[in-house]
Amino acid sequence: MSRYSAAEIEQKWQQAWDKAGIFTATRTADKPKYYVLEMFPYPSGRIHMGHVRNYTMGDVIARYKIATGHNVLHPMGWDAFGMPAENAAMAIGGHPKTWTYDNIADMRAQMKPLGLSIDWSREFATCDPEYYGQQQALFLDFLDAGLVYRKNAVVNWDPVDMTVLANEQVIDGKGWRSGADVERRELTQWFFRISDMAEELLEALDRLDNWPAKVRLMQENWIGKSRGLEFSFDRTDGGDPITVYTTRPDTLMGASFVGISPDHPIARQLEAENPEIAEFVARCRKGGTTEEALEKAEKLGLDTGITVVHPLNPDWKLPVWIANFILMDYGTGAIFACPAHDQRDLDFCRKYDLPVIDTFLSLDDPRPVETEAFVPPKTEKVKWIDHFAGLDVATGQEAVDATIDLAEKQGWGRGVTKFRLRDWGLSRQRYWGCPIPVVHCESCGVVPERKENLPVRLPDDVSFDVPGNPLDRHPTWRDCACPACGKPARRETDTMDTFVDSSWYFARFTAPRAETPTDLAEAEYWMNVDQYIGGIEHAILHLLYSRFFARAMHITGHLPEKAIEPFDALFTQGMVTHEAYSTMDGEELTPEERDRIGLLNLPQISARKTEPLYPEQVERREDGWFVRGTNKRALNWPATKMSKSKKNVVDPVSIIAAFGADTARWFVLSDSPPERDVEWTAAGAEAAHKHLSRVHRLAAEIAASDTPDQQGDTDLLREMHKTIRDVTLGVESFGFNAAIARLYAFTNTLTKSGAGTAAKTKAIKTLAQLMSPMTPHLSEEIWTLTGGEDLIATSPWPIAEESMLVDDTVTLPIQINGKRRAEITVARDLDKDAVERAALAADAVQKALDGAAPKKVIVVPGRIVNVVV
Repeated sequence: MSRYSAAEIEQKWQQAWDKAGIFTATRTADKPKYYVLEMFPYPSGRIHMGHVRNYTMGDVIARYKIATGHNVLHPMGWDAFGMPAENAAMAIGGHPKTWTYDNIADMRAQMKPLGLSIDWSREFATCDPEYYGQQQALFLDFLDAGLVYRKNAVVNWDPVDMTVLANEQVIDGKGWRSGADVERRELTQWFFRISDMAEELLEALDRLDNWPAKVRLMQENWIGKSRGLEFSFDRTDGGDPITVYTTRPDTLMGASFVGISPDHPIARQLEAENPEIAEFVARCRKGGTTEEALEKAEKLGLDTGITVVHPLNPDWKLPVWIANFILMDYGTGAIFACPAHDQRDLDFCRKYDLPVIDTFLSLDDPRPVETEAFVPPKTEKVKWIDHFAGLDVATGQEAVDATIDLAEKQGWGRGVTKFRLRDWGLSRQRYWGCPIPVVHCESCGVVPERKENLPVRLPDDVSFDVPGNPLDRHPTWRDCACPACGKPARRETDTMDTFVDSSWYFARFTAPRAETPTDLAEAEYWMNVDQYIGGIEHAILHLLYSRFFARAMHITGHLPEKAIEPFDALFTQGMVTHEAYSTMDGEELTPEERDRIGLLNLPQISARKTEPLYPEQVERREDGWFVRGTNKRALNWPATKMSKSKKNVVDPVSIIAAFGADTARWFVLSDSPPERDVEWTAAGAEAAHKHLSRVHRLAAEIAASDTPDQQGDTDLLREMHKTIRDVTLGVESFGFNAAIARLYAFTNTLTKSGAGTAAKTKAIKTLAQLMSPMTPHLSEEIWTLTGGEDLIATSPWPIAEESMLVDDTVTLPIQINGKRRAEITVARDLDKDAVERAALAADAVQKALDGAAPKKVIVVPGRIVNVVV
């Protein structure tokens, strides 16, 4: 009997699939199409088990859809631009292009042994000139349609690296690489008009029925539609009024001060006149530009000396403060603070000894606010002490609408609907990105490049030995002729945000070699993406930007109308986690950490922690974990997301070498529901491999047997059809772990079955078909071993026969005086009298009756028999 050799089997069948070309997608009219796509990876150089899980899920769906008669598109590409490549070039020398393409080659080589049903003929990287040249064409079309524009904006500026930093690259107010204090600097930037589509993007969420509810809620909150009051505070010095927008106008009577952003026009005017204010706003600008960053930062304020008049009481004057937590591009760049009902405002007022005025109090505990702001649920009734005093009004929209009505009737404010969503700034001051295809001409201004000159290619001869963007100091690339007048001009040296690259790649996959961004005939056929799979970390920006891009591409003629919502179904998978390890010769362990490794009662052993260790660098001994080959103790940390920084990654290449790709695929699908995290363990991988070896051995035994038909044939085939039903349901509902559990159970049934060879052969071939989306190589081997024709990958999916899903018999429990004592198996349609006779004949009942007649027999058809003795 042949042994299960994953290495031989998997290589053989991958070559067979390639030779047959079964995964090459071609537009055809004789099959329904199905487009399955996983979020494409960044080419960091190594894949990990998180990649394996993500792509295996997509592969299961793709293979299942092929088996159910669909024409499947399942492509792969690389999200290849971005700062990591530049950082690598700075750190190790070389060129970002070389680093990126070398990593792509390595990762492709790591992925192919997984046996994924990918159409590799459609592969591209976003750093391919053929791709970003079409992205530049899209930019020009968007520009012509008014969907992109240029304006001044406040950005995070690293004065050492001389570049704009993304918000994620600002850590504790410093550049993540240089460590320099980040400045808020105003630069001219390019923007997409995504805010113009805010209402449409919000309303369409209700139609995305096959998206996770949590993702839709996250997008809804990010878009942030609100109805509030816009009004102005008149200045007592006769200066320009200060306009504010608030979603809580019902708290206006609790106003303590008016706050303005350091970038507000009034602050800028005062900055030019007052050195103290100039010094303060300069300090404020050394920090992040996001709400989150400002929330974490120390709250800073400065009284401008300006006062304004409260709109509801002309005798009430409020001071105007500059505050570092107010952003100019949110609302109007000015607020009124209500410290009694906003914790941030309360902390600020306590710090600067400003008044705290209660607008309403709790009905249960009507004490004035002290250290904690009173922010009740919007539906909660409260005790109002201002203009709602004595009214039965909650603190939600009812109170907001009433205040807006009051302001509009009195003529000092108006109700306004606004969105939190701001236009998408796409300019990045770096080299390794898609060049923005415009030039700057002294005579003509900003001039779009001509499409016939695309792509505007990145120059290869750049260096990173000087901080800043190499494109700024590359005269032969930067200096050019104006496309409009031919005079000397300068290219735009900013490149595009990498979110742009990933916001339309799904459309490019429908025609990756087209000489325009898309081929409308191909897009009409393949779009939409029927199933999109990726991490929850992309639930907001990537998906929101892709939805905007799809609409913009429809407006500019690159996608059909049906594709304005490009992803019909979305699935967000959980993470793959693994235990982490570290040395213990750094800082002292906490008592909890000492207890975890059994050292709490061993004070004589000194234990400290420092550097993380790879799993292969440690070993488990009777008295704990140790650095392999030494007597140095190691610390074992709880399972967490696989991360290079924690070194708790498991290399799929080594797993495939040890157990095979099918084992890796089976384990990551079987251990937990796909939307939840799964912990990778060596024991789990070994158990999965043992099971697959068992299935292979079972198939070989059946293939070598020659047993005539048996009485148990029908029972086995009936269980087979139930398994077909359950596995099909599991695959279609992303219940892969439930489907695999059912396959485990059927394997046990088949192993123990007394059926004949013909029935067993049919059952093992069906088992192979049902396993084929998860373990395609082993399934092909079993299919051939047991007489299957052609490839299992192209064989029709088995269909459960309805007649075999209904059992002919039923097992009924027998209760004697209320306690279960026995059971009988009878024909499902047996009449009640016959069931009663069968029950009374049971040994346990005969023993209980001891020759007497029963007092009562109650038969509940198909459920139970009760005997009263």
